[in-house]
Amino acid sequence: MNTLSFKTKSANDAYVKRDWHIVDATNLTLGRVCAKMAAILRGKNKPYYTPHTDCGDYIIVINAEKISLSGNKMQEKEYMHYTGFPGGQRIELAKDLIRRRPEVLIEKAIKGMLPKNRLGRAMYKKLFVYAGAEHPHAAQKPQPLTF
Repeated sequence: MNTLSFKTKSANDAYVKRDWHIVDATNLTLGRVCAKMAAILRGKNKPYYTPHTDCGDYIIVINAEKISLSGNKMQEKEYMHYTGFPGGQRIELAKDLIRRRPEVLIEKAIKGMLPKNRLGRAMYKKLFVYAGAEHPHAAQKPQPLTF
């Protein structure tokens, strides 16, 4: 047997098949579900996963306002951003942020789990988060994804 004939195929854009998944975030724990969704956005669930290629699927998250946080994180977890002006550091608690913009919790959690380069930004564009149960992606026929 000639072992030199075994070549590892590296995935490219023509080789990758992307599916659409839908996740209902009702009563799911934020960190646990976001870690699994980040792996799917990267393509780590595919047998042809290649680290330098965007192999991931599209993910639609509905009911982001009903996601849960474990422990006292709802009252104690802080989300910080900076406006760019002197003294412009703003801190908001998770309970206030989920009331004002519930999709931001999931988006920030997943974005932090993706690579910090142009490949990670391309993967992040395949994530769609909605606060309610309706979404405009019915034409893509997303398959339900359960955890």
